[in-house]
Amino acid sequence: MTERKNGAEKSEAANVINRKAERKEEVKKRGDRRSVWFGIGMFGLVGWAVAVPTLVGIALGVWLDRVAPMGFSWTIALLFAGVMLGCLNAWWWVNKESEDD
Repeated sequence: MTERKNGAEKSEAANVINRKAERKEEVKKRGDRRSVWFGIGMFGLVGWAVAVPTLVGIALGVWLDRVAPMGFSWTIALLFAGVMLGCLNAWWWVNKESEDD
């Protein structure tokens, strides 16, 4: 049974390597379509993907601190939540762009 499992793992690894090699060959044939502008655009996209949820979290937190004060700071709690949501959002966009290759 272990031999079958090892064989399946080797087969899966070979498939992954083959797919990567095929993608590299396709890029060589058509040329790399990515330029400096693509990198700058991706950098901006990731920045906004993190900044917007963070700023929304801060604004909502400031408002909640005024309207419904608690024993903790809504601003800090929602700042953290906004950063976490923004990082997940940025990861999703980068992962989506990576899959397109």
